[in-house]
Amino acid sequence: MREREPDEFSVRQWPDWDFWKDGRGNRRGRGTVVAITSLSSLFLIARITEIAARADEPLAGTAIAFVVGYGVTCLLGPWFGPLAPRKRRIAIVAAMFALGVAPALLLATPAYLTDLTYAIAVGLMVLPLRVSLPLGSAVAVGQIGWMQLRDGHVAWGPVATLVLVTAALGVVFALNFTIGQLRAAREQVRRMAVNQERERVARDLHDVLGHSLSTMTVKLSLARRILESAGDPAPALTEIRDLETLSRQTLTDVRATVSGYRVVSLANEIAGAGVALRAAGILAELPTAADEVRSELQGVFGYVVREAVTNVLRHSDARTCRVRLGRDWVEVTDDGTLSEPVAPGHGLTGLAERLTAASGTLEYGKSPGGGFRLIAHGPSPAEASPA
Repeated sequence: MREREPDEFSVRQWPDWDFWKDGRGNRRGRGTVVAITSLSSLFLIARITEIAARADEPLAGTAIAFVVGYGVTCLLGPWFGPLAPRKRRIAIVAAMFALGVAPALLLATPAYLTDLTYAIAVGLMVLPLRVSLPLGSAVAVGQIGWMQLRDGHVAWGPVATLVLVTAALGVVFALNFTIGQLRAAREQVRRMAVNQERERVARDLHDVLGHSLSTMTVKLSLARRILESAGDPAPALTEIRDLETLSRQTLTDVRATVSGYRVVSLANEIAGAGVALRAAGILAELPTAADEVRSELQGVFGYVVREAVTNVLRHSDARTCRVRLGRDWVEVTDDGTLSEPVAPGHGLTGLAERLTAASGTLEYGKSPGGGFRLIAHGPSPAEASPA
């Protein structure tokens, strides 16, 4: 089924016209618009007076009745039209045009078509401009053609009034719609910025707290086992001191994350991974330096090492964890048991987002020798230079 086109250029869509957004809208605002329309439609009294002076014509009374009906619809159209469904809005505009054209046809006076400016105004208000603007232009062309055929010349005064009113109202409504769309776009950009900042904070807090709390848990378990064994308390005190240092560092990282000034160091993350893995009794095979990694990838690779080691501590029964580095890649593997496919959680999803932002890729799954392998690739220097 073909998707219906959006009903653009309708006051229902314009943020500036809040009193027309729903049926329970601000009646004072709608009443103001109708009052302005009422004052402008007082010019129809002059038309009624002019037709009444032609009382000797048999259809003059009928023409006056049509003018009165047209004046009533000029008042009701701005009140009910913007809130009505599309088909009903089309019917309202069609009725106004029919009532406005009738006096001109009955009395064979093309100058009376100028009164259709009110119908055109309502059409511009409730219909898309691609429909209402050609409709106003067609009325002007029809009036010119009728005058030329009937009188042999064109009275440009009524035609100019019709054309200028149509053009002026079209510009006003188009500008109003454009301003409304710009404000809506600005609001959308603001919401997107807020959502992105929330996602950044959530991702960073997950990375910071997940790793730090996992390391704290491991160290607390080790200190408890040492104290329960009634052995030398010195190792337990060492673990507790490490916990105190780690908790302070975590608090600093959380504050920096919230304020947006936290910088991750790959070398520090590798060192922290070694401390956490050794505390958990896992053999850590780590690189001695991270200088070979490109500087622009140091931060995101630090997050990769942090998240991968955290997953080893929390979810793996591994006895060995290995971290390997290249100029534009990092790989973390373990020898744990991996019986089921890995479902990406918040951590892996956040890593993938970070690498995507750096034009990199993330791969993970079962390693050839069993266990879990995570490998991240950054863009090659040739790809990164244009960016």
